[in-house]
Amino acid sequence: MTMYATVDSPLGELLLVGEETPGPVALASLSLPGQKGAAVVRDGWVRAPEAFAGVAAQLREYFAGRLTSFDIVYADGVGTDFQRRVWTALDAVPYGETVSYGQIAERIGTPGAGVRAVGTAIGRNPLLVVRPCHRVIGSDGALRGYAGGLERKERLLRLEGALAVR
Repeated sequence: MTMYATVDSPLGELLLVGEETPGPVALASLSLPGQKGAAVVRDGWVRAPEAFAGVAAQLREYFAGRLTSFDIVYADGVGTDFQRRVWTALDAVPYGETVSYGQIAERIGTPGAGVRAVGTAIGRNPLLVVRPCHRVIGSDGALRGYAGGLERKERLLRLEGALAVR
């Protein structure tokens, strides 16, 4: 069964979508308002804020600057094998640090021409904020692409202390 909830955040109202499991809900999507490729509530989905209470609590702690890593169960079977490899590399980028698209490509063994494919896979990350695609920047240090918008990417990086205050 697909469940969903909304959570207020400094970035706007987040839409959480997950699958029922015997344990905690398995998070399949975390979308920001106006996000490119955002999830949309569908017929048959069940509104279940209580199922997402643990995720919501972690998000509140993160936005308050008191949580540096998430402990969330992700839904299985989301994305292609390549996308999952890229997303696993994203999960390894520490709080408060940034890496380039090229560095992610190297980490998964696809340097050079693979950088573009890595960027595409990062752009299809269904778990914004909790899977830290916002920590990936251009090799020149410039903020590049973020499905939730560059302003939000910058805001997340500032929260984590990964950008100097201008």
